[in-house]
Amino acid sequence: MAARPRIKDVAEYAGVSPKTVSNVINDYEHVSDRTREVVREAIDALGYRVNIAGRQLRQGRTGMITLAVPELDVAYFSELARHVMTEADRRGQTVLLHQTGGVRERELAALHGFDAQFTDGVILSPLSLNPKDLATRDRRLPVVLLGERPAEGSTDHVAIDNVRAAREATEHLLARGRRRIAVVGGTVRGRQGTDRLRTDGYREALKAAGVPFDSALVVPVDAYHWKDGARAATALMDAEPRPDALLCLNDHLALGALRALYEQGRGVPKELDVVGFDDIEGSRFSVPSLTTISPDKEEIARAAVALLLDRIEEPSTGPLQDHVVGHELKVRESTGG
Repeated sequence: MAARPRIKDVAEYAGVSPKTVSNVINDYEHVSDRTREVVREAIDALGYRVNIAGRQLRQGRTGMITLAVPELDVAYFSELARHVMTEADRRGQTVLLHQTGGVRERELAALHGFDAQFTDGVILSPLSLNPKDLATRDRRLPVVLLGERPAEGSTDHVAIDNVRAAREATEHLLARGRRRIAVVGGTVRGRQGTDRLRTDGYREALKAAGVPFDSALVVPVDAYHWKDGARAATALMDAEPRPDALLCLNDHLALGALRALYEQGRGVPKELDVVGFDDIEGSRFSVPSLTTISPDKEEIARAAVALLLDRIEEPSTGPLQDHVVGHELKVRESTGG
């Protein structure tokens, strides 16, 4: 097997110094266009490939980033992970994937770099962290938070506008004449997590429409799984008066609710409407297909990876970023679409 070409081989072929070849590879400015062209032709002719691992080692980096999410069997997180890995690969990075289970100790471990010897930074979707956790984190490790953020100005952050998204979903239901709209997975207490923000958006829409808020229609859940949505829908339909719409705070809850309503013989959308959040692939294949808030998951991934790599390159440059990603209400059959 022929030896792998080295920089000095490229230099000899091109008739330049190894330093000039290195300058071209690293895209330094002070190289003439003609020299740059000659070196690139030599690289192509010899089949030279940059030793990325060696370069990263010299820079004190691993070329790996960590993505830590609560649950990979919740489709939103698995779909998001795919987008993050695609974007990281495009940027020459490898992703270490960790499942925290939403457990504070494991989220803390991610926040402080449980793979610090292997990873250059962390993208973390937290459920259980509190403001103090972020205030005391090791700031030498770049971190970007997704979704829920326990404290303002604590770290770079990427999310949709959850208040606005929930308000738009509720306004859609109100425009269809629904007035007893239940929030499955909502909360009216506690810190400003995703569930609270989405409930706040729901309440804003009700207030603007002059519809009284009824706390009995805000139904917390143990987890955001199919069975929890089914259980909540069953309980709501057993109560009096029944809701005429369900705003479910993720698609798993909504799909579970659809199943429970089907088993009870409830017509969707004839008797009541159902709306979800996240636009997971399954939402397009349910019967009826699910109206849902669709966050731009590709843009979330792009923004998170870009922010993290910027911090890895220049850890102390610029203010913390709060990147708000767009969303869209996808109207489908569960609300008459």
